[in-house]
Amino acid sequence: MSRSQEPSALKRKRSDSQSGSLTEHESKLYDAIRSKADMGMSVPDLRRETGLQNNLFTKAIKTLQAKQLIKEVKNFENKTRKHYMATEFEPSKEITGGAWYDNGQLDTEFIKVVKRGVVKVIHDQEIATLEEISHAIRMKKLLTVNLSAQELKQVLGALVLDNEVQKVESTDTGDFVGAKARKDCYKCCKRGEPNLASMASIPCGVCPRINQCTPDGIISPTTCEYFKKLLDF
Repeated sequence: MSRSQEPSALKRKRSDSQSGSLTEHESKLYDAIRSKADMGMSVPDLRRETGLQNNLFTKAIKTLQAKQLIKEVKNFENKTRKHYMATEFEPSKEITGGAWYDNGQLDTEFIKVVKRGVVKVIHDQEIATLEEISHAIRMKKLLTVNLSAQELKQVLGALVLDNEVQKVESTDTGDFVGAKARKDCYKCCKRGEPNLASMASIPCGVCPRINQCTPDGIISPTTCEYFKKLLDF
């Protein structure tokens, strides 16, 4: 994924100089889009807010794009609906889907790269906390992007379910010396070793109504909010 960005100050300077020659309709549309900053606006929302007739709306959009004042961006939650943003802004995570999405599509290859990097760090350190893993990734420059703590937790959660990593609690003794007691730590699973932490994290294993759960029943994996959270990654 390309993470290069044009300096925002240069974008604003260019945008301000070009926006001075806009018509009333173009200015109205541009101001509406720009006011939403890194969230941008969808076409239906723009039509409602500006009230422009179809022909004027379409013409204004084309002009603003030709002058490079606005750009079309992919909204990962609704890929079929056109979404516009002022060129001086980069889309927020609410629009792009965060680190795991590239141009509105789930970047499975990048996720694999991140998983391999995290496993390598844990393997090298034998046992590591979330903070230690994050620090090692930055120091070794294993990734071209910085992952937030929440994003790294998502990766670790997926690795636990993949039975590659085990989540354990520090006791501040033995292998855990240096880690605060009762702090979550991670270690690689040995080949063939069952990951009990992974099984314990699956809600079905402790659900009191598991015997009533069927694919097409009132109680079903498709309607279970806990099961959906498990598959959220």
